[in-house]
Amino acid sequence: MDLFTYQMNQDSGAKLLADRMRPRTLEEYIGQEHIVGPGRLLRRAIEADRVSSILLYGPPGTGKTTLAHIISQRTQGVFVKLNAVEASVKDVREVIEQAEANKAMYGRKTILFLDEVHRFNSARQDALLPAVEQGVIIFIGATTENPYHHVNGALLSRSTLFQLEALNRDHSLIAMHRALADSDRGLGFLPLDVEEAAIQHIANMANGDIRRALNALELAALTTSPSADGRIRVTLDVAEESIRKPRLQADESTQYDVLSAFHKSLRGSSDAALVWYVYAVDKLGMDPMTFLRRLIVCCSEDIGLANPQAMVQAVTAMDAYQKIGLPEAQYNIAQAILFAVESPKSNAVAVALGNVQSALSQTGKATVPMHLRDAHYKGAATLGHKGYQYPHDYPGHYVDQAYMPEEMEGRHVYHATEQGMEDKIRQNQERRRRRK
Repeated sequence: MDLFTYQMNQDSGAKLLADRMRPRTLEEYIGQEHIVGPGRLLRRAIEADRVSSILLYGPPGTGKTTLAHIISQRTQGVFVKLNAVEASVKDVREVIEQAEANKAMYGRKTILFLDEVHRFNSARQDALLPAVEQGVIIFIGATTENPYHHVNGALLSRSTLFQLEALNRDHSLIAMHRALADSDRGLGFLPLDVEEAAIQHIANMANGDIRRALNALELAALTTSPSADGRIRVTLDVAEESIRKPRLQADESTQYDVLSAFHKSLRGSSDAALVWYVYAVDKLGMDPMTFLRRLIVCCSEDIGLANPQAMVQAVTAMDAYQKIGLPEAQYNIAQAILFAVESPKSNAVAVALGNVQSALSQTGKATVPMHLRDAHYKGAATLGHKGYQYPHDYPGHYVDQAYMPEEMEGRHVYHATEQGMEDKIRQNQERRRRRK
């Protein structure tokens, strides 16, 4: 192939470099050594053509579809691919009927690859389940969403889950160097001189997305005119024009993960909480209100009375955001987050709430003691609604009397810690309880 023929093929809609360079064998496959490295379970199953029903879960661009393609090349059975966005229950049933015929007439197995399985609603997954249970089809599902949230529990339990990890710049470098050296499917036939700085830049900007890296490399090669000596020189300047900063997307699972990291960083007194907030809002386009709501929850769940001002800061930041908006309110939000980070931590409020809920589930009811019942009516004393002692009439504005439901008499549900302001509360608790 020469450059003229190559450009004609591109103009006529030939496959892009990333598609041409798609790995055909496990030896060509890049990354995921933890599941397809030498001796690993999935690799052994693929090589022996003994793949059972599996789920491939991981971020976009991690090689799920490529792995399914490699399986299709290795199997002696029938390989069928459906996309969950387009496939209907009818499509699934047709595949199952054909699979039953292949098994009965020819003894051939059928492997069904269902891409974006998280887009398959419950009814369509249910239609697939009996055939998987009976071994009529071998199911391979690929998803970017947490399968425990989006895949039928029965289907999930009958499949082996393999989690693919995000690729990195080194994987992109491997793929680009292969493409430059491959004269058959890659760019090796072109008179290319690619600066190492250009390769490094594309790898950095692609951020582990091999398809994006290869397509940028191809674009750089195609749009660069040959020099007087006939060589095509791809410089750093050319590379910078060929690939732009990626627009990150936050799927549902990613949003949950980032929000979880934010809350756990707050609880752990780490300023990483501010990093996760800024990353989510500026890079992933998430709603600041999502984090403000979680911040307010954290201020009671993980700080509580150790520093009650944390709640004030959080609610005030939410109010500022609603009244001022971004970008100005980013300072108010950052202040509230860092105030919570630096506050002493206590989960005593959360524990107290749990203690109450547990006690009430055990007792089943809460009987109000006689001396606490409403006595603001004539005849209350006759009914026995008397004996209440008014705390402000006693030294220290406290008097020892029963306040708990009769079924929980003598219990305490809130136990203050030694953290921050709660230490003073703890001392007061101990002082009151010593009076009994």
